[in-house]
Amino acid sequence: MANNNFDLVIEPNKTTVDLFKELLRYRELFAFLAWRDILIRYKQTVIGVAWSVIRPLISMVVFTFVFGRVAKLPNEGVPYGIMVFAAMLPWQYFANAMQESANSLIRSSQLISKIYFPRIILPTASVMVSAVDFLISLVLLLMLMAWYRFMPSPLILLMPLFFIPATMTALGIGFWFSALGVKYRDFYHLLPFMVQFGMYVSPVGFSSSIVPERWRFIYSLNPMVGVIDGFRWCVQGASVPLYMPGVISAFIISILFFFSGVWFFRRFERSFADFI
Repeated sequence: MANNNFDLVIEPNKTTVDLFKELLRYRELFAFLAWRDILIRYKQTVIGVAWSVIRPLISMVVFTFVFGRVAKLPNEGVPYGIMVFAAMLPWQYFANAMQESANSLIRSSQLISKIYFPRIILPTASVMVSAVDFLISLVLLLMLMAWYRFMPSPLILLMPLFFIPATMTALGIGFWFSALGVKYRDFYHLLPFMVQFGMYVSPVGFSSSIVPERWRFIYSLNPMVGVIDGFRWCVQGASVPLYMPGVISAFIISILFFFSGVWFFRRFERSFADFI
């Protein structure tokens, strides 16, 4: 009697074009997963929204006191609180998006082991929660401007432009860590340290203009430096010069992070179900 047993092997698409086509086919699943994560985050709405406001607000107060009052660093002609909060917006978004993306596979382990879908949807959809937090914090920034009676520059309309490299960098790192974390769980313990260290080496509590000119470009190899400078430029206006080499390097490095993360994630995608 013939043996009709066979193994079904599911392989990811080979090209990036095929990957994006498949993601387009699964767009409804992407929307469902993003909405699921948002509902879980804000299940108790008052606490969720309040936490999104309290974290950047407390950080702003601490940085304003330490760097503005004690160290008396330059404020570039705007209230120090606004200068700090304009940097907290992209930093908190990046840090939260990176961690949500990196932890997405473990959170959805039961889904991965049961049905097929492009696994890269999970770390990508999880970023939407951080985007909602960003919008809430943006409203708080506008309220802060009203409190200080500060009129933002029309360049604030260009803020979404700098949202792009922040998202690509967060996703790129998230792809790397989510893939590595499935097999090596110790990588998840490294993330909080990376976030804390990254905030200290990024110009969140101070202006990057205090960095000596000879070190400015090297410092800007941290892509979040160009992103933060861009956000501040959008708020403060053209009166504060924008360091263009830093902005250009932020876009280039964010693209490298993103596509290297996609490549690495897809390379290890077949083995996820073995370790979940």
